[in-house]
Amino acid sequence: MALEWVVLGYAAGAEAIMLLLLTVPGLHPLRKGLLSVTRSLLKPFLSIVPFCLFLLMDIYWKYETRPTCEAQSCTPSEHLRHQKSIMKSQRNALLIAAALVFYWLLYSVTGLIVRIEQLNNRVEKLKAQD
Repeated sequence: MALEWVVLGYAAGAEAIMLLLLTVPGLHPLRKGLLSVTRSLLKPFLSIVPFCLFLLMDIYWKYETRPTCEAQSCTPSEHLRHQKSIMKSQRNALLIAAALVFYWLLYSVTGLIVRIEQLNNRVEKLKAQD
């Protein structure tokens, strides 16, 4: 596996862990600090989007330039290599999709948690006024 796919896998894993920690109930004391860390990491994590587009173009280029392997024109080892290449491309496309979906979910959940905290503060202020 090439280095860029390893980096994308780690980034998707970090996004998934942050998303999990933000959404698990019962971690309210931890959530406030994690929310500030997550919000500060959203801008650097935005680089995931062009990185994923680059890797998607890489998959497309490899798909377009790979040799074809019809039924009788290739040996069993060439056929196996062809099938492995297709499976790697599919796996990498799923990794790209997962990284993009996790980023979008992390961005959305972070925004919703901030909005919920603002609304809770507003409710407490109104209760204090009464």
